Amino acid sequence: YGTGLILLDNVNCDGSEPFLSACYSLGWGIHNCGHHEDAGVVCTGSLRLVNGSHRCEGRVEVFHLSQWGTVCDDAWDLRDARVVCRQLGCGHAVAAWGEARYGQGSGYIFLDNLKCKGHEPSLLRCSHIRWDVHNCDHSEDAGAVCA
Repeated sequence: YGTGLILLDNVNCDGSEPFLSACYSLGWGIHNCGHHEDAGVVCTGSLRLVNGSHRCEGRVEVFHLSQWGTVCDDAWDLRDARVVCRQLGCGHAVAAWGEARYGQGSGYIFLDNLKCKGHEPSLLRCSHIRWDVHNCDHSEDAGAVCA
C-alpha cells in the first residue's frame, strides 16, 4: 500500500500518450478509492547502453526477470542498433559493434540472433530465438553507438 495523496483515478490510456498525465482520468487529486487499490506496473524489456562515453553508446543490456543481461552479437547489425537508438531516444544509429567492444557483461545473455528490420518500436519486437537461449559467451556482447 502507498501512503499520502492519491493523485489519479479511473485512468484510461490508449497507449499513444507521451505521459500518464495525458491519459483520461477524473483529474488530479479526484478519486473514490483507497490505498488498497493502488496500481502498479511491471516493465519487461527495459533497455540501456553501458560502458560508453555517453548514455547513447555502449554495451546493450536488457532488463528481464528482475535483472540486467546482455545481447549476443550473432547477426547483430546496424538495423538492430537502429531500433536500440530509437527506443532509447538517442537519435540514429552510427555503429553496431560486437565482440564485447564495451567490455564483457555478466549474468544472463538474454537475446541472440536478433533480426530487426530497423523500424520496430522496441528491440523485443524484433525476431529472435527464445529468451535465454544462445550459443554465446560474454566475449560476444553486442554494443551500439547512437548520434
